[in-house]
Amino acid sequence: MTKKKKNIVKQVLPVLAAVGTLLAVGIAVKLYLSFKDTKKKKKVLLEEPTVKYALPLVEKQIISHDTRLYRFGLPTSEHVLGLPIGQHVHLTAKVNEEVIIRAYTPVSSDDDKGHVDLVVKVYFKNVHPKFPEGGKMSQHLESLKVGETVDFRGPSGRLMYKGRGSFSIKILRKEPPVEYNVSKVVMIAGGTGITPMLQLIRAIAKDPEDKTKVSLLYANQTEKDILLRDELEEVAKNHPDQVKVWYTIDTSTEGWKYSTGFVNADMISEHMYPPSPDTIVLMCGPPPMINYACTPNLDKLGYDSKLRFAY
Repeated sequence: MTKKKKNIVKQVLPVLAAVGTLLAVGIAVKLYLSFKDTKKKKKVLLEEPTVKYALPLVEKQIISHDTRLYRFGLPTSEHVLGLPIGQHVHLTAKVNEEVIIRAYTPVSSDDDKGHVDLVVKVYFKNVHPKFPEGGKMSQHLESLKVGETVDFRGPSGRLMYKGRGSFSIKILRKEPPVEYNVSKVVMIAGGTGITPMLQLIRAIAKDPEDKTKVSLLYANQTEKDILLRDELEEVAKNHPDQVKVWYTIDTSTEGWKYSTGFVNADMISEHMYPPSPDTIVLMCGPPPMINYACTPNLDKLGYDSKLRFAY
């Protein structure tokens, strides 16, 4: 090799080494980022709304004389349900040769991996005079043994909370959604209608950038019927300037410091945020409560009917 060629080789080798090092570093960074993204990406169950997924019961907790928490297992410990805030799931079961379908909002979220939790009030036979047969799905869930399955399908629903006061709501199912941006949410719930409200309250409270304020009026027959009270009061305690909770019950006992009776205009005006262009009203509960207690009193107080949504 001539002296000139040797000099060229000496000049080129460091450049090639540097290029090789850069390529190696680039490949390593790409592999790391790819691995990081894979780690971050959650395994989502509900990717197709029309597909049914058979999930096994893994645990049942007795919350009260007629209320249960049912925990169903997801396919792996890394799976999440994948339910947008504001949406619900449909459960399907065959009961005495009849196919029963019911909608439920989980009390768990996508922060919970490997399982989904439902809080369900069981309507037993021969307890409510108007419904002597009781609730078909709730009694079926009550009869399930650990390991037995129920079909889940979703997401479903016309409302979706996108965060930080932004709602996407379909007025009619087949129409495109309407976007709403608000600073305050008035919630009126009855009985098990609390579950979609708690889902939304938790989502707002856990986002430090979400400044949306919530006032909740929660109606029940008796104090012992109040579902998820500890969870509601824990959130309100930790976010006193953002979450306000008020109760009303049909029959009160001594020492009861909240309201008594059906939802009325006085309760709404005293404990809920007043009507305004940036306040939305959400309602969930028995149809008579919505139709005869909520709607007339909201009309009376001047809440815009276009800024209301009933689950």
